[in-house]
Amino acid sequence: MTAELSILDLFLQASLLVKIVMLILLGMSVVSWALIIKRSQVLSQAKAKAERFEDRFWSGIDLSQLYQEVEARKDSLTGSEQIFHAGFKEFARLHRNNGKAPESVMDGTSRAMRVALSREVDDLETSLPFLATVGSITPYIGLFGTVWGIMHAFIALGAVKQATLAMVAPGIAEALVATAMGLFAAIPAVMFYNKLTNQVAKLEHAYATFMEEFSSILHRQAFAANQE
Repeated sequence: MTAELSILDLFLQASLLVKIVMLILLGMSVVSWALIIKRSQVLSQAKAKAERFEDRFWSGIDLSQLYQEVEARKDSLTGSEQIFHAGFKEFARLHRNNGKAPESVMDGTSRAMRVALSREVDDLETSLPFLATVGSITPYIGLFGTVWGIMHAFIALGAVKQATLAMVAPGIAEALVATAMGLFAAIPAVMFYNKLTNQVAKLEHAYATFMEEFSSILHRQAFAANQE
């Protein structure tokens, strides 16, 4: 409790600019933690949804039936479901209009799924650049507050005839709190940015693998129908 009160005292005694720096760092830290929690939940849910859908996909269900199930809730599709929906919809349209040219059908289907994959990855990466920015700049913002606070302390010290450590120590301590707050904001941001980026990469790989497997199935259907 004493440490908390002393930090609060140091904040209250700091110069206006150092207080502003500390508040900026505190705000960035709070926003970072909110985004970390939110993104962690989103990525966990995305992984679970992808696993459930792929279990359903490989259960032996007819693809047309699965498409109808997915189509019924098309406004809430994400991940593998969205890629499947985009791919099967485009495949059905092209196959109906240009069934005698399976290469063209598969080219259009692949493009539709790649676009869907790109959009899904963009959604997964939402807010991650902010964490990278926080991890990069907050130490420097804190250092700026420290330099300013120390400079302010020494300017005040120069105005007295006899300087002592007791006179300069509080001002330096106030300034160093800014550096500590900068690190407090930066370290979790960097750690979770790396962790969440790795999760996004794994999901992207899972989506891409599913897309290739689904493309192979559609490819066989397209050429089989053409040979009939």
